[in-house]
Amino acid sequence: MHNTRNFCIIAHIDHGKSTLADRLLEATGTVSGKNLQEQTLDDMDLERERGITIKSHAIQMDYSSKGQQYKLNLIDTPGHVDFSYEVSRSIAACEGALLIVDATQGIQAQTISNLYLALENDLAIIPVMNKMDMGAANPEAVKEQIIDLIGCADEDIIPASGKTGMGVDLILDAIIERVPAPKGDPSAPLQALIFDSVFNSFRGIVAYFRVMNGEIRKGDKVKFVATKSEYKADEVGVLKLDLMEKEVVSAGDVGYIISGIKKAAEVKVGDTLTQINNPCEEAIKGFEDVKPMVFAGIYPVDTEDYEDLRDAMEKLQLNDASLSYELESSAALGFGFRTGFLGMLHMEIVVERLEREFDISVITTVPNVSYLAYLQKGDIITINNPSDLPDHSKLDYIEEPYINAQIITRTEYTGTIMNLCIKKRGELKNQVYLTTDRVELTFEMPLSEIVFDFYDKLKSVSKGYASFDYHPTDHRLSSLVKLDILLNGEPVDALSALIFKDNARTLGKKICEKLKDLIPQQQFTIAIQAAIGAKIIARETIRALRKDVTAKCYGGDITRKRKLLEKQKKGKKKMRQVGNVEVPQKAFLAVLKLDS
Repeated sequence: MHNTRNFCIIAHIDHGKSTLADRLLEATGTVSGKNLQEQTLDDMDLERERGITIKSHAIQMDYSSKGQQYKLNLIDTPGHVDFSYEVSRSIAACEGALLIVDATQGIQAQTISNLYLALENDLAIIPVMNKMDMGAANPEAVKEQIIDLIGCADEDIIPASGKTGMGVDLILDAIIERVPAPKGDPSAPLQALIFDSVFNSFRGIVAYFRVMNGEIRKGDKVKFVATKSEYKADEVGVLKLDLMEKEVVSAGDVGYIISGIKKAAEVKVGDTLTQINNPCEEAIKGFEDVKPMVFAGIYPVDTEDYEDLRDAMEKLQLNDASLSYELESSAALGFGFRTGFLGMLHMEIVVERLEREFDISVITTVPNVSYLAYLQKGDIITINNPSDLPDHSKLDYIEEPYINAQIITRTEYTGTIMNLCIKKRGELKNQVYLTTDRVELTFEMPLSEIVFDFYDKLKSVSKGYASFDYHPTDHRLSSLVKLDILLNGEPVDALSALIFKDNARTLGKKICEKLKDLIPQQQFTIAIQAAIGAKIIARETIRALRKDVTAKCYGGDITRKRKLLEKQKKGKKKMRQVGNVEVPQKAFLAVLKLDS
């Protein structure tokens, strides 16, 4: 145990965490030859294509220093704000953290928020200045930023390059010297923290854990404290590049357990694993249930695929603990799920994983955040779906969630970013100049305003130089209305949204115009309307496709032509009564990209 070190890698998105992890695996001989590839730990195709880490990944490395053998357990973490929950889980299983800072970009918003998360958990911080091989690197300025942030000495900062392998040996030595060995009593009752789980179609559910106290042996009868499920440990072991079976995994180690679990609901990330015969007195504290930020409906394109979608969601939830869902039905789309996400990128990833890993095409409805509705009777209702909004006569007022947004950018973009945030109902709270050309802006703004495409717009107005991080604060009184979209007088519940009152008219008009372009013409007229309650605030009309029924009449009596036109008119009237308007999937997505 004295020769074990558990550490994670934290950084802002795109600061080179996964590349540096590759060099560490290479230097310790954990991965070599054909197994070595870029982003070795990113095992999803999606991660490789996008160049981002979505899941945290654990791996054990062997390293010898000064004649001693050490076991190093590395957990690579995502950098994007939407996956911060993955970061919190990784941090809970470690004693130290490598704080990676890009030498060309310096300290960014999520560098700060992940650092605070690590400090709250009393982790030893090793600052690493990455991408030193690049011509645009500015080590002296970045060094100053790191010293200001964590108060370390100049010589504590390790210059490195994930590309060339510079500084990797220094990092490994620093991990051994600065990260404390895990504390724990191998002879105490078993107490292990579950920090991840994956589904294996041959072996059932594989749960990853960190043993805090005691030890777990093959054949032990174990119990999950929160779910109260009991199992026999069919196989235990440690996490190399592949699973490596062992007879015993003891205190301080990171390992896995296979026990023939079939139901995803029985393994909760953050749960405590203990023995039935000798249980621990209390569960491990410090793990909180994740709170979804954004809600959207997910429906199968083909209604017959509903059962397959349900199985897929179960398996996906197992691998992604921050995903939450419940059953929902829609008049327009049939049966589906009301799903909670941590942000729009998280939603994109889930939809893409459903298509790739489970071969299910889905339609997503307009995302919205969670509101609090106060009724006149004094009851409080949480609204995750616009259709849950109570009748206006029963409603007293609505509160919407607010966030504290932290933006770090170059000074020349301050004006355009302020304009963008004020347009999104933001209020400037603080402005701090970090250096002469870098500024930190703090805004208070509604969460609903950043849900759709705020991040894209921020990157575009700042030419990619702005970094963004946010924390939920509280709920505040707001003037919201429910915007309904009607097709031929029938509301499409999947396109309903709760909108800030002042933006409703403009947005309703834009949605109608957009749908007019996207809905294909039918053989009858389609009226597209936006309404608030019974009041129509915008309208567009898709004209009917008209076949020239008189084309075959050459000359002759006008009454023949009239007869054919009358017949056509009756047919169109009938068709309007029985015909269905199909809304294509891209129409649902296009609504998200509209500026309110």
